Amino acid sequence: MTVANILKSKGSKTYTASPESSLHEVARILSTHNIGTVLIMAGPSHLSGIVSERDLVRAFCEYGPDAVNMQARDVMTTNLFTCHPVDTLNEVMATMTENRIRHLPVMVDDKLEGIVSIGDVVKHRITEVEFEAAEMKRYISG
Repeated sequence: MTVANILKSKGSKTYTASPESSLHEVARILSTHNIGTVLIMAGPSHLSGIVSERDLVRAFCEYGPDAVNMQARDVMTTNLFTCHPVDTLNEVMATMTENRIRHLPVMVDDKLEGIVSIGDVVKHRITEVEFEAAEMKRYISG
């Protein structure tokens, strides 16, 4: 199974903000949509960073209540790991595990195509394992 399969089933909807967005705005997006990451876009097609729940926690620990008025650019992760639609679940799981990240933007020719989370990957991997187990049972009994 590939990232393209995940996007096909879950869709390619992403939630974005600008680098100038306040952390309050970013937190509102996270809360409203029950997501863990907001992609920070400098223009319609340039991914410049990610602000995750972890980034917000770090900002509030370091700056206290003043963090609410800081901008996304002040705390966003800019050392981005991305994936491609042709990447397999195993490749994506390895990237996430090795780099201790939970979200990977999906890129094609520097264009954002969607995002996959560790939850998406686990869900599809479980489906894959269940299918393989059922096939083995059919093969053995058949």
